[in-house]
Amino acid sequence: MAQTAVPERIRRLDDVIEVVWTDPDHVGRFSVRALRLACPCAVCVDEISGRPLLDPATVAETLRADRIDLVGGYAMRIRFSDGHGSGMQTFEWLRAHCPCDGCLAGRS
Repeated sequence: MAQTAVPERIRRLDDVIEVVWTDPDHVGRFSVRALRLACPCAVCVDEISGRPLLDPATVAETLRADRIDLVGGYAMRIRFSDGHGSGMQTFEWLRAHCPCDGCLAGRS
């Protein structure tokens, strides 16, 4: 079984969360707003149908990450400036959606 990549460092940079992965020279810079729109919690996604419940028009373009907490050794939880903070982004999900040029090219 392949091991999931893990972050070496996670930090807030204005409207971006930077994830520095343990593999050499791999850095993903995730838009805070994009992470909020992708929140998988039951408030944002219907648990039965998987239908999105969050209206993107209600998420401010100027959204910030007020706090980032690690959840075990597998995820992070973000407290957003709109008060939301019940969802988790797993490291596996973050890596699969990494917006760096190399990852984007690999998914094309």
